[in-house]
Amino acid sequence: MRYTQLRAFHQVALHGGFSRAAQSMNQSQPSLSEQVRQLEKTHDFLLFTRENKRVALTKAGEQLFLLTRQFFESEDNIAAHLQASRAAVSGTLRIIADSAVHVTKALHHFRTDHPDVLVDMRTGNSAEVLQALRTYDADIGILGSPADAPDLTAIVLGSSPVIAIAAREFFSEIPTHLSLAELGALPLIFRERGSHTQAKLITASRDSGIILRPVIEVEGREAMRELVASGLGIGFVCEVEIGADDRLARISIGIDSSMAMTETLVHMSVRQDVPMIRAFIKAVSH
Repeated sequence: MRYTQLRAFHQVALHGGFSRAAQSMNQSQPSLSEQVRQLEKTHDFLLFTRENKRVALTKAGEQLFLLTRQFFESEDNIAAHLQASRAAVSGTLRIIADSAVHVTKALHHFRTDHPDVLVDMRTGNSAEVLQALRTYDADIGILGSPADAPDLTAIVLGSSPVIAIAAREFFSEIPTHLSLAELGALPLIFRERGSHTQAKLITASRDSGIILRPVIEVEGREAMRELVASGLGIGFVCEVEIGADDRLARISIGIDSSMAMTETLVHMSVRQDVPMIRAFIKAVSH
């Protein structure tokens, strides 16, 4: 295995084809193709399928691409370390959060310090956040739960209780509190699997000998909120996430502190020296 062969493979995978990769590297396409072919021949596995001038990663290719992304990012980090100044932060910061509300304060500080950086932010449930971090599709993740994994570094941002939400017209008189038993008799709207908020609620109810069954399951927090606001049932969120929605009533569930969701910032531990990640962690500590 040679460095030039790995680099050739990485660029083809990154650009989605030999022609674009060769153009990016200012190298001839036949030379690039030969380097990839030699890598495949030496290790006796196929990295790309080639059909009708299109290439696609095989399973082995996908696994190698994940490793080369880490490898070449580490190479970039070493180069950055050797530069005279490591203070400059540029490019794009990629954040995936299960709720944007958990990170707005840090974003204000980060944008003040680094106004030229583009922040690319998307939402996903906890499982999607962890997946994006581990496949290097995001730099920073925000979870509504603790993160205890050897490959992750976590910073606790705060905690918030889980509450029930309902349309203001759902009850003739809005209760301030609902027990788990009372919830079990009401139409409930659940989110998709992967939501830690929902998982905590289900665990607490089972520990109390109560089974909560939804009448509707929906993907995404915003879709759940809209169905609740229309009066179709009761939903569940962290209190900090409800925001200023006059359509919704907040109702305490009144369970013990184990139902509080811990808001946590996470990133891959091996990426702690990436300048962009380091700069955002600094913004969080303001």
